[in-house]
Amino acid sequence: MKKFSKRLQYLREIVGAKSYSLDNALSLLKKIATSKFDESVEAHISLNINPKYSNQQIKASVFLPHGSGKLPRIAVLTAAGLAAEAVQLGASIAGADDLLEEISKKRIRFDVLLTSASQMPKLTRFGRVLGPKGLMPSLASGTITETLKQSLDEFKKGKVNYRADKAGIVHLRVGKSSFLASQLKENLVSLYASIEKNKPTGLKGKYVKSFYICTTMSPSLKIDLPKY
Repeated sequence: MKKFSKRLQYLREIVGAKSYSLDNALSLLKKIATSKFDESVEAHISLNINPKYSNQQIKASVFLPHGSGKLPRIAVLTAAGLAAEAVQLGASIAGADDLLEEISKKRIRFDVLLTSASQMPKLTRFGRVLGPKGLMPSLASGTITETLKQSLDEFKKGKVNYRADKAGIVHLRVGKSSFLASQLKENLVSLYASIEKNKPTGLKGKYVKSFYICTTMSPSLKIDLPKY
């Protein structure tokens, strides 16, 4: 732990408190990502919203051109007897009442939950289990679908869901330190554009308060928004 603290302190001295252009930030981030494992690259974007109000809650999805660096485990809630077909189409897990039983026991072994509109009533009682984890299917996130194969392919190829937390901050993994800087930039630009697109109607004042990126083991680098 002491070794890690010295390393983090050293990296903080390198990064400093200044803000960076996105290109310079990514260049530096890749230089300081020196762990023996492939660190995740994360974006943390603070928004000038109050999530207590339903019209200021940010819940959306974005296609990351180069993926997040992690293949998602996708579960599908199906009608009885259709689970095998969903798995053949590419689902990691599929089921009907048996999947609902797993959810009721809080055995959440998936990153995305897909279902059809006809199956949604069965999930309403699990709002307190799925909601806080951002796993409740919705039309906005594309997780309520009538085209299962297409939805499975989209999430496997880089589509990810995101939302602002109670503090109004969007946290999202946008790649790995092994990605090229250009790949990370394209993913970050896509995320930022999506957040701008989903700005609440009628919101006044500055929308994006701050934008930071970091790796699993690095300090955060502030992105200079005007230059971005």
